[in-house]
Parts: sequence; C-alpha cells; structure tokens
Amino acid sequence: MRGPLPGRYRAAALAGLALALVAAPVPLAAAAGAKVAAKTGGKAGGKTRAKPRRGAAVAAPVVPLALPLLSPAADQIVAWVAAAKDNAGLPYAVIDKQAASLLLFDAKGAYVGQTPVLLGVGIGDDSSPGVGAKDLAEIGPAERTTPAGRFVTKFGRAFGRQSVLWVDYANSVAIHAVITTHKKERRVERLVSPSPDDNRISFGCINVGSKFYTGQLSPLFRRKGGVVYILPESRTLDDVFPRARLLPYLKPTPVAATPGAESEPT
Repeated sequence: MRGPLPGRYRAAALAGLALALVAAPVPLAAAAGAKVAAKTGGKAGGKTRAKPRRGAAVAAPVVPLALPLLSPAADQIVAWVAAAKDNAGLPYAVIDKQAASLLLFDAKGAYVGQTPVLLGVGIGDDSSPGVGAKDLAEIGPAERTTPAGRFVTKFGRAFGRQSVLWVDYANSVAIHAVITTHKKERRVERLVSPSPDDNRISFGCINVGSKFYTGQLSPLFRRKGGVVYILPESRTLDDVFPRARLLPYLKPTPVAATPGAESEPT
C-alpha cells in the first residue's frame, strides 16, 4: 500500500520536522494601538507612548506550532481526537505507518512535534496470536508486525530492566529509543533517510530517535501515560477506528497553545 504520497509526507517531515511557526494574532496589537490613541487625543502618529507600569509582567505572544503536511488518514484521526476529546485528558501520539512518522500532542491537544519512526518488518495490522510469549529467534518475518489501533500506554520495565513505553504489553509492542546494538541493521541510518521504505526493521516495536524520545515524548507520557493511535496499512481506517466516522457530526474543539513481569522490546 505504499505510494508516492507517503514519501511526500515523510520528506516534508524531515525538512526541519515541519516545525513551522505561525505569526502572533493581530487583534492584540490593534487593541494596544487603540489605547495609545485614546491617551494622545486620538491623533494618529502621536509620539506619546503608553508607559508600562513598574513591575508589571509583559506577556510574551503565544506562538503555536503549525501542523505539518498529513496524509488523509492522519488528518482525519487528528481532527477526530481533537473534536471528540478521545484522548481523555492524556497526551497522545498518532503513528502513520505508511509515512513512518509519529505526531505528538500534549494533554490539551496542542501539537508538540513530529519525528520519523522504525516499525515492524512485517506488513499487517494485527499481532500474531501468542507472539508476545515467543523468543525473538522464534518470531518469523511475517509475524513482526506493528499492530494498528487505539492503545492506552504506560511506562514499564522491559527485558534487561530497560524502561519503555508499553503500547501492547501482551504482544511485546513498545515505543522506545532506537536500538543500536546490531550495527548491520543500520537503524539510525534508516531512521533519518528521506524515504519510509527502509523503516521496516523491528520485531514490531516503534523505534524513535533518542533525542526526541528523551526530550519530548518521555516527559509527556512519564507521569500518567497516554494514548497512542496507530493507523492501519492493510485494513481500512473505518474498520480500525469506527468512531472516527462521527467526525462530521462533532463540533470541533479549539486547540490550546502551547509493571509486572519482564518482556523483551523489539
């Protein structure tokens, strides 16, 4: 199901990770100008300026991040989560498998950033029955899938006492920093390449760049966990997210600015 569109989205994401800034609202400046005009008798171009009170804090303009170019499926899910408040007051991420990218949002729904990801080598949207109980050497290529769906996630311990964000603990699917143990896999090189076609290398886990993982994703999810939405690649969007069909009937919501037994991550 790969085509030219996912490559376009990935290219746009890698060009500075699409962190475009939007300008501050104009009405604030207009209101300030009106107050100055009132104090100068309404004369345009007057030299008298309103002086700020001593000790008064000057609020910096809020500059939200603009969303990057999204696939139609990602655009629909992002809009649905915001309108339905499906994240239930938790931070959340939307993973587009075809574009091999992750969109991160805080608990209020404000966009935080985007990053490329590595995914399971197998094409498919379901985990094989019992795959979480197998040793890695026993898992065949077709079983190494990243499942699609809505997952409530929390941090926990994995094999070797490593802390990971568990997406599907029963099937050993987690989000963690990119693994560099096996040099021949070239995971870091795959992660930063301009095409999503070489981002299939894991046993099903989602690998994220270390800087993004520790600097942005972990601080948001560390305390209470969050929600992860993984878009399908072989099944339909309506099949995986049937409630997203309610989007046209939901009132859009303005976006605010701004542990158990060990398992082995893949």
